[in-house]
Amino acid sequence: MEMSRQGKTNFEDIIQVAVGASALSVPVAFSEEAWNLGRTLPAANIIFLVALSLLFVNLYSLHNIFQGRITHRVFAFFMRTVIDYGITLLVVVIVLAALDHMPIISEPWVAVRRVVVLSFPASMGAVVVDSFDKE
Repeated sequence: MEMSRQGKTNFEDIIQVAVGASALSVPVAFSEEAWNLGRTLPAANIIFLVALSLLFVNLYSLHNIFQGRITHRVFAFFMRTVIDYGITLLVVVIVLAALDHMPIISEPWVAVRRVVVLSFPASMGAVVVDSFDKE
């Protein structure tokens, strides 16, 4: 019941994405540089990071999970991106909250920017691990 064959996401897929996101977000989350980038990067750079993350997730997914064949699986491809990036964001929020660097109430914009900064490397790890055991 793999995503690429059935068009459905199973529990194994979710775990793979979470582990992959954790593998690259945890080391970066412990750096003060990442926290400061989340505080100081302009909005344009934050938007650019989101776009780059989604671009890389889509390109990797297209070539390594779907092997370039999405003509009849566009919805599955789109959902794969949403699920992978969504789980990545959730993992990063949890990691930042555990480190007490997720000021969602006192400084929501800083919290969002930190999540985006850390989600960039985390999304790469998530999609790579997600591609294991596909087609």
